[in-house]
Amino acid sequence: MFTTSEGELNITAEDGTKIKLATLTGTEGDVGIDVGKLRAEHHMVTLDYGFANTAGCQSAISFVDGDAGELRYRGYNIEDLAEHSTFPQVAYLLLNGELPTPSELEEYESAVRSHTLLNEEMKRMFDAFPRKAHPMGILSAATAAMSTFYEQYHNPRDADSVRESTIRLMAKLPTVAAFAYKKSIGQPYMYPRNDLDYTSNFLYMMFGLPVAPYEPDPVVSRALDALLILHADHGQNCSTSAVRLVGSSEANLFASVAGGMNALWGPLHGGANSAVVAMLNDIHEDGNDVAKYVKMAKDKDDPFRLMGFGHRVYKNFDPRAKILKGFAGNVLERLGVDDPLLDIASKLEEVALSDEYFIERKLYPNIDFYSGMIFRALGFPLRMFTVLFAIGRLPGWMAHWQEMIEDPNTRISRPRQIYAGETSRDYVELEKRV
Repeated sequence: MFTTSEGELNITAEDGTKIKLATLTGTEGDVGIDVGKLRAEHHMVTLDYGFANTAGCQSAISFVDGDAGELRYRGYNIEDLAEHSTFPQVAYLLLNGELPTPSELEEYESAVRSHTLLNEEMKRMFDAFPRKAHPMGILSAATAAMSTFYEQYHNPRDADSVRESTIRLMAKLPTVAAFAYKKSIGQPYMYPRNDLDYTSNFLYMMFGLPVAPYEPDPVVSRALDALLILHADHGQNCSTSAVRLVGSSEANLFASVAGGMNALWGPLHGGANSAVVAMLNDIHEDGNDVAKYVKMAKDKDDPFRLMGFGHRVYKNFDPRAKILKGFAGNVLERLGVDDPLLDIASKLEEVALSDEYFIERKLYPNIDFYSGMIFRALGFPLRMFTVLFAIGRLPGWMAHWQEMIEDPNTRISRPRQIYAGETSRDYVELEKRV
């Protein structure tokens, strides 16, 4: 950890009790108040719904500055990583703390390629799901089931076991995702091609068929690579916190990541880009009247909200959205996509970037707005959007799990509560209850 300084905060409670709390200042100046001894020494706990103002750990993985609109992985600006790196390089960076040298990258990519196949016994599990099963349900179930094939790597205190687990998850998750998709449309599973790069191999397994050759478009592969990079980590969000919480019991990495996937599945988290496309579809079915929906969004008495605009953390432009805006234009031009939903999205974007109502409130298009557009343009069905998010977020989940395991301050997660139920009551025999 790179904590720069320690301090002290003195508080006087209503009854005159003097409370002394330690403070920690991080490398970017953020200050945390250590309340770890508050309950033991003063019989008090903090109350923070959603833990929105509570730091559960110190982390050196990613830094988010919502006011400035900045995101960095291990100190590197997301703009530089998206432009110059590949997804495997970023995964290596998040897991190891440094960008790989050419030889390190070659070794890492070779290790990942050698484990892209699933055990054949897992195919029976895919067959057991109903045809309409949501791919996220299959993804999380398959990830948890994968742990049963690698019980020799469950020890979180063994560095070699952890590394082998991270390699297998990186290698096999695209295969699981592609199998889940093929299952949902009744097509045969496509085995991985290890002569292709990471994202091209995933596209091949998704859209290839045994009866015809399929070569992924390099522009499409590059756009997907950038999307995965931009989703790779984002601090202590809901799914990352879920991975840490599950892992704090020393559950193995596969089980912990599966827990994060289930958290990501929620519409308030990983489902946001799907909600963007659903909104665009609603506007399309209502006659493509963009002005009508913009007016509804401005009406404070109307429950309608434009999905994909503004961000809970970023009070400026989402830096990831700036990057995706350029990729969106390149992809749409390259593919020559003729999609009425994408036309509606372009009109909404134009309004958000020029209308004073949106500019004053900083309701800029966010990453979910552009990722939804690009995923749709690339041919991914709506139900696969959150799966793609999970593949991108995987390195961040694993890095946080690993960091938590290695941190000597880690304790099993056990949030407190303020009890608001009945006080002590006498038991009433069944025949006397009325």
